[in-house]
Amino acid sequence: MVQLRKIVTYVESTFTEGGRTAGRPLQLFAAAAVLTNPWHGQGFVEDLKPQIHAVAPELGARLTDEILRMAGGGDAVEGYGKAAVVGTSGEVEHASGLIHTLRFGNHYRKAVGAKSYLSFTNTRGGPNCPVVIPLMHKLDEGMRSHYLTIQFSILDAPAPDEIVVALGASIGGRPHHRIGDRYQDLEDLGGTDV
Repeated sequence: MVQLRKIVTYVESTFTEGGRTAGRPLQLFAAAAVLTNPWHGQGFVEDLKPQIHAVAPELGARLTDEILRMAGGGDAVEGYGKAAVVGTSGEVEHASGLIHTLRFGNHYRKAVGAKSYLSFTNTRGGPNCPVVIPLMHKLDEGMRSHYLTIQFSILDAPAPDEIVVALGASIGGRPHHRIGDRYQDLEDLGGTDV
């Protein structure tokens, strides 16, 4: 069961980039759960699965609901990603364990109709450290317009015995995208991947 302290949400809308008005504003959303690290105070735990199975599904469902509420539904979401930051008394493996399981990510993938893998970060930090969520297009991993990053911080989290777990989403890609995509590179290189 999740010992949740709070959920923090983040919204960003970009209307102008490079001195030009965006044809369509870029909207970024994040929902972050601040919870007690379920392995805190237990020393080195060999088998993390029992707590992963107990915590990750509920966490994935709850954060997905928050993202869908902010974005106006799963169909609106174009880019997506995830992140976890464990407090200074925890292991990066604890952060990884909660987000690198289908029991967490499949809630989000199914809700937005995604085919791409969920890009991610997992790290350790203290209160007010950056929470960094890399995004990619939910259907096309080679679409560079949706290689985006959401970054925010939570003033009082994570405490040493906590983990911050977050999902991120975009409606739209970078305004004035003009660097092409991975497929253009492959064509330019004569179909050879380097």
